[in-house]
Amino acid sequence: MPEATTQAATTAPGDARPRLPGGAPLARSPIRQPPPTAVVGHWEVSRRHTNAALRLADLSALAKVVLRAAPESEAAGALGVPFGAARRVNVVATRPAPQLVVGSGPDEWTVLGPVDTQAEIDAALLALPGEHPRSVVDLTHGRALVRLTGAAAPAVLATICAIDLRERSTPNGKALRSLVAGVATDLVRDDVEGTCSYLLHVERSSGQYLYDTLMEAGATAGIDAAGLPEKEI
Repeated sequence: MPEATTQAATTAPGDARPRLPGGAPLARSPIRQPPPTAVVGHWEVSRRHTNAALRLADLSALAKVVLRAAPESEAAGALGVPFGAARRVNVVATRPAPQLVVGSGPDEWTVLGPVDTQAEIDAALLALPGEHPRSVVDLTHGRALVRLTGAAAPAVLATICAIDLRERSTPNGKALRSLVAGVATDLVRDDVEGTCSYLLHVERSSGQYLYDTLMEAGATAGIDAAGLPEKEI
């Protein structure tokens, strides 16, 4: 993971965008970051720690790259992740940990990786074997991503989502698309150290709304805001 720095961003005269030392623009999530914040790579992220049994973290800074290819292509076979499933795959061979590959459509895969690794993922997907046509699109800045973790997570989600989230229907590693609080959402069951956890992936413009709705839905279960974890994905 890129090293966190607390160096302050600056604003150039006539330019309202905050910039990092060296002139690179500071990237920001569509979701307001609970303090304290830090800079990881090119992103402002929360470093808030909580021991709450139910917690919600904004992971929008993670790399998000989509591959479109024929299901019968060699590229699809190399990933080995079927539609409706999510698995960790060494897409970028030089990375110490695998990336999470989500079979988000019959001919579509979403690859999630650490902050600022989208260029590596893009190159690795283009280098997959086979001659079938494919497209690779970086959606890192165009999508919001949150993680809801805790034993109460299925019950909380059930109040704003019509999907059957019981273990037999939505086990760990299941990926699907549904409406969550009326918003089209990619939903992935991705447990963390044996604790039930869901990734929710939406258009950037819906990020703050989804985050606020989840916080409201989880209020009676003691939900708390968490920062970007050291182990991101």
